[in-house]
Amino acid sequence: MSDWKTAYRSFYYATAGPAEDIRLQPQRTALLVIDIQNTYMEVDADPVEAERWAPFRERMNSTVIPNIAKMIDLCRKQGVEVIFARIACLKSDGRDRSLSQKKPGFNYLLLPKDRADSQLVPELTPHADDIVVIKTTDSALTGTNLRLVLRNMEISDVIVAGIFTDQCISSTVRSLADESFGVVVVEDCCAAATDELHQNELKSINMIYCHVVQSEDIPDFFK
Repeated sequence: MSDWKTAYRSFYYATAGPAEDIRLQPQRTALLVIDIQNTYMEVDADPVEAERWAPFRERMNSTVIPNIAKMIDLCRKQGVEVIFARIACLKSDGRDRSLSQKKPGFNYLLLPKDRADSQLVPELTPHADDIVVIKTTDSALTGTNLRLVLRNMEISDVIVAGIFTDQCISSTVRSLADESFGVVVVEDCCAAATDELHQNELKSINMIYCHVVQSEDIPDFFK
């Protein structure tokens, strides 16, 4: 088991005691997988950019995607609802996107909902009855009807996995926490562009907005 009860402490919680045990009821828990889409796994035509993003792709292929696949399998066996969120625009010109996705730079995204690069990666293909929400914002809660769906299904706790830790994961986690959902973020099922960004954001959100754990910890939370 990991040391999740005392790990990923920011300045604010450096002197706090160990976190309390987590107990998840399968019928009241959902696994939310965020933005594991084809576009993020493409190798840039520019060799410099391709090399710059190589560590991210390596983590995704060797750690994040395989671990999420295992997490999905575990949650299905436990009777936990599996939900996917993906960034996509409903209009081909993207004018329905939030401002953050229209600004120049990395976060600029024009991903029409039916285009191949906006789809979820093949390794994580949803089942027929899985819920898949399309978001035009960073937060999967703010930009969709996910809040209503979770409440309708009487979900109280959400396990979060996906990318990017410092962007859509963080935004979603904070939104969920503000809505009084219990949130667990699975560290080895997430990634940011760099490990430094990943680690720093986990310290920022841990304890106050969520509990940061490892995938090996999750089975014990259902006991």
